[in-house]
Amino acid sequence: MIVPCIDIMGGKVVQLIQGREQALEGGTVEEMLRLFAGFQQIQVIDVDAAIGNGANNEMVDAISQRVTARVGGGVRSARRAQDLVACGAYRVIVGTSAFTAGGPNTTLLRQLADAVGAERLVIALDSKDGYIVVKGWRESTSLRAVDIVHELDPYCGGYLCTYVDKEGMMQGTDLEWFSTLRHSTNREITAAGGITTMEDVYALSAMNIHCAIGMAIYTGRLPLAELAEFNARNR
Repeated sequence: MIVPCIDIMGGKVVQLIQGREQALEGGTVEEMLRLFAGFQQIQVIDVDAAIGNGANNEMVDAISQRVTARVGGGVRSARRAQDLVACGAYRVIVGTSAFTAGGPNTTLLRQLADAVGAERLVIALDSKDGYIVVKGWRESTSLRAVDIVHELDPYCGGYLCTYVDKEGMMQGTDLEWFSTLRHSTNREITAAGGITTMEDVYALSAMNIHCAIGMAIYTGRLPLAELAEFNARNR
């Protein structure tokens, strides 16, 4: 399944390189919803909420009430997760707060799972140079996704696994890393970061891994019509 990405910052739809540098600004929410009308799900990340710079709740609500959306950004408490579900989020993505310096933050993950249901929780395993990164990909941990994923399985329905090394750069992704992750868990996996060609999509799909795609769509590198046709064939 292809999951188009909408990142929100400063009340606008944007695309970032490495989670920091704004590469381009997308259309309005209405334009994005029309653009992605042929897709089963959309991924929405509130970048401002993720970095502690306020939140874009009205935009998140407008999107989630109209499409099936998995939503993340600033999920640091059970209340925030419940608020996103109340806004209409189909699934809630938790990133930085899922981890402590020593490993998974099982106390918070248990609270989140109890609050919205483990099956609705998606844990972000954002990795750079092989290690999980947090706080908007600005800080690296000593944790490797493949080493701790088994500890996380009880608290979630799936993972958003971003290959940060190439995120937003359209230089291809690390299929070997995703293959290793696929063999480490039976939970749903959605790949992101560097997915640039239909060959990437086919290879990940063959591993039973979904694809979250942003930059390659916004720049026209991957034609929407071809991606929508792929989705229709693989429902």
